[in-house]
Amino acid sequence: MSTGHATLASAAGRVAVIGHRGAPYDHRENTLASLRAALEAGADAVEVDVRLTADRVPVLLHDPTLERLWGHDRRLSSLTYAQVHEATAGGVPTLRDALALTAEYPSARTLVDLPDPAAAQAAVGEVRESGTADRAYYCGGGLSMLAVRAADPTAELALSWSRTAPPRPELLARVRPRWLNYHFGLVTRDLVERAHGAGYLCAAWTTDTPRAARRLKRAGVDAVTTNRVAAVRPVL
Repeated sequence: MSTGHATLASAAGRVAVIGHRGAPYDHRENTLASLRAALEAGADAVEVDVRLTADRVPVLLHDPTLERLWGHDRRLSSLTYAQVHEATAGGVPTLRDALALTAEYPSARTLVDLPDPAAAQAAVGEVRESGTADRAYYCGGGLSMLAVRAADPTAELALSWSRTAPPRPELLARVRPRWLNYHFGLVTRDLVERAHGAGYLCAAWTTDTPRAARRLKRAGVDAVTTNRVAAVRPVL
């Protein structure tokens, strides 16, 4: 387990709130406007999805194609960054853009989600080169987190989990996460206590109602990821 970074929970002294792709009910997800809106609403961190263009530029996009968000049925991996920039009128930011925006907020952090493990090395390199390693951490499934761990032995990781069966001890030993990042429907007080007892911080994703956020707080989680920072922040 990596312990070389200050954590959101310990720094804030409260349940941390993470803006899921920013504030997607107010602005298109994974855009700079969306990230800024979440930070202005009081998010402690913003979660961004990172994939690679054909020329290996890490950019913010959850899906493998531009179709859902930008109306172009093109795979990101088939387009250069210049082509993406043109097709979206500059709407798809680079990871470097997102890191620079978060750095404008003194205590905020960037949570880099990696839906494609192939983007891990480039994302880690971008974080390192931008000088924001102390302001960034990573989340994703086992393969993505193993790729990040290989690229940076000291990175702070949040292993995302959505299955009722717990993560295998062998996976935990190889990933060495700081956080266990559970789908919010799985979270109970017993699960959180077991995670804390094993030395992990416990996060929950993704919930958007104050009622659910209060339940997670009672369960003892350290962080909550939400699409509605403004609604959830006041109860945490």
